[in-house]
Formats: sequence, C-alpha cells, structure tokens
Amino acid sequence: MRPMIIVTGAAGFIGSNLITGLNLKYYRDLVLVDDFSRKARERNYSGKQYRMLLERGDFYDWLKKNHRQVQMVIHLGARTDTAEFDWEVFRELNLDYSKSVFQACVEFGLPLIYASSAATYGLGDLGYVDSHQVVSELQPLNPYGRSKNDFDRWVLAQERKPFFWAGLKFFNVYGPNEYHKGRMASVVYQAYRQIEETGAMKLFRSHHPDFGDGMQARDFVYVKDVVEVILFLMEKRPENGLYNLGTGEARTFMDLVANTFQAMGKEPQISFIDTPEDIRDKYQYFTEAAMGKLRQVGYTAPFTSLEAGIREYVGNFLQQNLVN
Repeated sequence: MRPMIIVTGAAGFIGSNLITGLNLKYYRDLVLVDDFSRKARERNYSGKQYRMLLERGDFYDWLKKNHRQVQMVIHLGARTDTAEFDWEVFRELNLDYSKSVFQACVEFGLPLIYASSAATYGLGDLGYVDSHQVVSELQPLNPYGRSKNDFDRWVLAQERKPFFWAGLKFFNVYGPNEYHKGRMASVVYQAYRQIEETGAMKLFRSHHPDFGDGMQARDFVYVKDVVEVILFLMEKRPENGLYNLGTGEARTFMDLVANTFQAMGKEPQISFIDTPEDIRDKYQYFTEAAMGKLRQVGYTAPFTSLEAGIREYVGNFLQQNLVN
C-alpha cells in the first residue's frame, strides 16, 4: 500500500501537475491542501485520485490528529505574484504559513519538500548556485523573492529540522494548468494567447547594452520535469538542503516565441515594446540554474528541451484546451 502524502498548493499550477504525477505512480492516498474557494481552479484537481480536500487553515489541526498516517509533506502553496508589493500578503502566506508547516513536520517527525524560488537570486550578482553559504547575502528584487529567501534563511538557522528536507529553487516553470495565473503565467502561455488572438507577439525591448532585443534569457523548465525531480527527492531522500530546479541551460525569449509560433503552425511575427520603466531596474536579463548539486545526489534523467516542451504543451494541452 502506498503511503499517505500531503500536498499543499494542490489546486495550483505545479501542485496539480504533481497530483497527476503521483497518481501515475499509483500514489492515491493524497490529502490536497489549498484554498478551494476559487472555483476557477477546480478543473485542476477534478478527476484526480485523492483521499480528501483540506482547507489550508485547517491543516495543522487535521495533521495533529492524523499525523501517524502521513509519510510525506510537499509544501507548494504560496502567493507567487512578483508584481504584488504588499509585504503583509507574503509575510502571512509565504513566510508565516511556511514556518508553521515546517514546525509541524519537526513536531510530528515528517519529511518535507517545499517550494523556494530562483527569484531569491535577484539580479544574479552572486551567480545562480544553490549554496547555503550565499543565502544570507542574496538580494531579491521584489517582496515575493524576499519572502522565499527569508524562509530559506530561517530554515537554515533552525536547530531542529525534519529528518529529511529539501527546498526547491524553481526557475521559469511552464506547462499545463497555468491558465488561472493571469499575468504570472509563463511566457509560453502568454505567447500562445497573444498569437492566437492577434497573430503576432510583442516582446520587451532590451535596455541593456550586452543584450539585443529578444536576447534576454531565462532557464525555462517544463513542469513535468519539475514533477519528476520532486518524485525523485520524495522516494530517494538524498542529502538535505536547497536545490536548484531548472535545466541548467538558459534560452532566449526569441527562441521561446519562435518555437511557440512553430508549434502553432504559424509564421513568426515578432515586434518589440519598451520594458515598463517601473520594472526596468528590476529586470533580469539572464538566469541559468547551476544543476551540479542535484546531479551529485543521483538525479540522472535528462531535462526536456525547450523545443520538445513547447511542442507538447501547445499541441497536447493548449490547442486541446486540456488540463493535465
């Protein structure tokens, strides 16, 4: 019999894809934790196999009564809006709530995997290496990144930790079930919608002398690869710590958009607009995950290429209006 697993943020983008991945591996005794009042996300978990839905405010009381049945907590729930600047929102949902999840795992002797973010790296002045030594020196660019880095710092400072824990610094994740994220959806999703509606795509012009227009680059990682890494950590439980989760290869926005046009069977029509002044000084021109630590603990699977990921996402999901 497969163990009981708790997934917070289960109605969200990565969480719902994880539920699919768990179900495919015959993990069905799942407790899904989230704010289930948002009906727009209901399709993300309908039809999936799980034990129960649990409102996030009821998590601790339920766990206190049922922790002996639980084998793993995967904490993906968070406010992810990088354009939100109300610190109190992030303090409550990303910092204080995450601390309560962590402390509950310590109290009840449960292993924990949680979502951090590449937003912790800011402009990348210290590189993109998932070393614990640089965490206290990182300078995130927005309250979202700060909340994630503050939690990483807090975790590392704790004397008592879960017997196994891993914090995953997600880079630019794209894939099925992000339709509800609005402006925070991936550039692949945004490009698909814009091309579908207008036949063309507008990208931010470069305001940096070292980068041409459209040559800004990110480490884009397909959500199915993210799920595979989470499953690996859940089952193998290697060395505790923070891990980058990207592909290790930066790709340009021009690459991404050209591949989206190709997957849609359309000729590229790309133009450029100025990056808004209010975010221009906070704009990342390049991110690329150092993936050595994850490889060193035994994760050997290749990451999906941008070409293959976009082809599958567009052809099998966006054009079919399907969720995963």
